[in-house]
Amino acid sequence: MSDSSSLPPLRPTPEAELARDALSTPLLSRAVRLARWAGPGTRVDAGGGLVDDQLAPAAEALGLTGDDAAALASEAWRVAVDTGLVEIEEAAEVAEVAESEQGAEDGGDGDEGEGGTVVAGEELALLTAGSPQDVLGVWLTALDTVLADASVPDLDDLVDSLDANGTVDFSRLDWDPEAESEFLDGVLGNLYLLSVSEEGPGGDPIPLPALAASVIVPSDMGEPTNDVLEQVSDAMMRLDDQFRLLEPIGLVAYRPVDEALMAEEEAVDGAVDGAVDGAVDGEGAGVDESDVARYGMVRLTPLGQYGLRARLLENGIDAPVVGDLADKGADALLDGTAAFGPRAARAETEQWLDRRDPLPAARELLAAARGADAGAPLRRLRCQQALSLVGVRAEPALREVLDDPELGGLARVWLTEHGASDVPPPSQAMIFWLTVDTVAAQLAAEGNSEELRELVEGLAAQHNGFFDAAWRVEHPATADVLEAMGRLHPDKKIAKEARKAAFKARSQNGG
Repeated sequence: MSDSSSLPPLRPTPEAELARDALSTPLLSRAVRLARWAGPGTRVDAGGGLVDDQLAPAAEALGLTGDDAAALASEAWRVAVDTGLVEIEEAAEVAEVAESEQGAEDGGDGDEGEGGTVVAGEELALLTAGSPQDVLGVWLTALDTVLADASVPDLDDLVDSLDANGTVDFSRLDWDPEAESEFLDGVLGNLYLLSVSEEGPGGDPIPLPALAASVIVPSDMGEPTNDVLEQVSDAMMRLDDQFRLLEPIGLVAYRPVDEALMAEEEAVDGAVDGAVDGAVDGEGAGVDESDVARYGMVRLTPLGQYGLRARLLENGIDAPVVGDLADKGADALLDGTAAFGPRAARAETEQWLDRRDPLPAARELLAAARGADAGAPLRRLRCQQALSLVGVRAEPALREVLDDPELGGLARVWLTEHGASDVPPPSQAMIFWLTVDTVAAQLAAEGNSEELRELVEGLAAQHNGFFDAAWRVEHPATADVLEAMGRLHPDKKIAKEARKAAFKARSQNGG
């Protein structure tokens, strides 16, 4: 899975709704039906799988027909066993029980099969009498089974790699189980990131070539090589097989690659080439929109988001969810939402405010916004955004900090925007301090964005002699802000003035 330490927060779906989705997935629902169909007469092999002559009755119980009916029934049975919906009592245990019940009589006639006798598992009752969390726990176990299966080569490849003793020769198979699992985890990690990111496609399907390119193409690659194109093409075909397996468990909604394309080598190569170009330049898949669906489209479902987040957490990766901060202090809220996009930050803040009285909440936010550390400007920006949600009930708290050197400018802006009367005008020093603080916050939140570039241009144009005054501002971020302004301003003369001002600011502070 992704090892990002700053994943965007997931907006969760209610667990009751997710549990209903889990129970309605084709694979888990089939496993449940087989668990209810099975009984002491159901014969299994030593590995717990259904013996061959049980597959047809199992498929019939599921209402399955066609060439793949037996395979689908076998898959559902394996999930039923792995999730504990059914349990296999060992043959020795069965015989021992039978002997105790029948006294001196022979304990069983061998009808149980080599694998023992099937009984209902404890987990089966949880699906009807348990909580949504119980249901989701069973589904997560089923997901683990399917993900393990998705990392295994095609059965035909396994047969071709058998040695003289009938065992799999992994050297002939050219299959590295660990590498295959890591590849799929990487793809799913990228899919999760795209699904929950405000800047990504969100709930929109992602073209399969673009997703394959995202895990193959180096981020700093220029013109893709033929070798890279071939790797992406191979990855795309592997993912097509894997997503076909993952869709029945409800992890993804998947539109497979059009089989007619398999014979159109040039068409596939063109799609891959476009996807690689898109991954390199950051502009998307590079595939014609009218044909994009033919190359496979995948979307992570809400249930899939839940499942992948659970796996991220198991691997020790921080995968936040909106609402995590609702019971914590204002300091945790402002720091925690620093890396959030604007919509996620607002949703988290709304939940935090819903649990508090407006005026005490406003005072707590203002207290948490103080500081001279590198994260303080963004905390103050998040504080200002939170206070806008409180409304006029926060006014007393804002008036209390009018003389505060760090919060006084913020308070004046807020009071003026909310139509308050008798707002004292800010000093020139306060105006410049607030300007530096605001640009520092925008830099932390957005980087070198177009909005920040426009802000920089506006500041330089509105204030004559801006840089002569700005370098004297006693703010920890003054030099960094002026350097950024020099980097962002399109006018070379003004940019040079900004860089000179940044140098003066550093010299003034001994830096």
